[in-house]
Amino acid sequence: MISYDITALSQPLVRTERPTPQPTGDQVLVRVEAAGVCHSDLHIWHGQYDLGNGRTLSMIDRGMKLPLTLGHEIAGEVVAVGDQARDVQVGKRYVVFPWHGCGECKVCKRGDENLCLAGKSMGVYQPGGYADHVLVSHSRYLVDIGDMPPVQAAPYACSGLTTYSAIRKIAPQVLKDEKVVVFGAGGLGLMATMLVKALGGAGVLVIDPDESKHAAALAAGADAVFNPRQEGFAAEVKKAAGGAVWAIIDCVGSSQTVQSGIDMLTKGGQLVQIGLFGGHIDIPTPFMALKATTYQGTYVGNLRELQELVALVRDKQLPPVPTTCMPFSKAFTALLALEEGKAIGRQVLTPEGA
Repeated sequence: MISYDITALSQPLVRTERPTPQPTGDQVLVRVEAAGVCHSDLHIWHGQYDLGNGRTLSMIDRGMKLPLTLGHEIAGEVVAVGDQARDVQVGKRYVVFPWHGCGECKVCKRGDENLCLAGKSMGVYQPGGYADHVLVSHSRYLVDIGDMPPVQAAPYACSGLTTYSAIRKIAPQVLKDEKVVVFGAGGLGLMATMLVKALGGAGVLVIDPDESKHAAALAAGADAVFNPRQEGFAAEVKKAAGGAVWAIIDCVGSSQTVQSGIDMLTKGGQLVQIGLFGGHIDIPTPFMALKATTYQGTYVGNLRELQELVALVRDKQLPPVPTTCMPFSKAFTALLALEEGKAIGRQVLTPEGA
């Protein structure tokens, strides 16, 4: 099999050829037909997250080992199964749930493997999807996509799942009554916009400084798009929201977006942070109680939520987010485009000649 691996942090990916693994026990071998390029891949490639004030969080210190095959948004065809694999069929296409836990702790047994402290996420702590094949540790991690194109299905494993889980953290009545403010019009922001609408939300207001992305946000269903660099934008957002901002999904997660969002919230409002751009904020503690605000993080989602999401997409016949496809050999090019902010929507790697 051929993969494109990190062999040194922040250096070009290396094409590697090795024997194709053979599944045993509960394992399943998937021929990768689509692998999304996620912003998290950039942090993994650099090996760190920015904590603000000159501090960083090292991925190596957290257990990441090189060489590593990136890629946690994976969809493809099952080509072989272990002798104990169940409820999976050779020749069928699936999206892979990549957020594996230890499988044994109380958190995993509750169904929240994504929150396991001994996580074994694909593309982070085990080989991922920047390859022509990937070995999945258990058949339960495969979600049937039916006739959905793998290129559409792959991003649901992270950008779709993450935004779906974030939206589900908003009270149903608030979602129904109040427009949701979304920071970011990249792949996450566009996915969040589409899913808020699909879940019966009252509307979406998107904030992004890159006006080249505004048209895509409007096409995804946003009621309006705002440039945070324009004077008085916060007042305009509040006005468009009906006078008060109750719910924010921050797909960026920078010091500026989080601080702007918290300042914008009305009494009882909620900000759910998805993005990992990095930074640091200061929050006066009395305001948390006096304004009864909620500042909440969300880390991807669980397997049950991915199953719900795929069912929702199929039931509502949702269109894919804007997608640029390129062959696996261009994986490093895709990473650089993402880092430079040139990607519109989602970039997805596909087999050569696909």
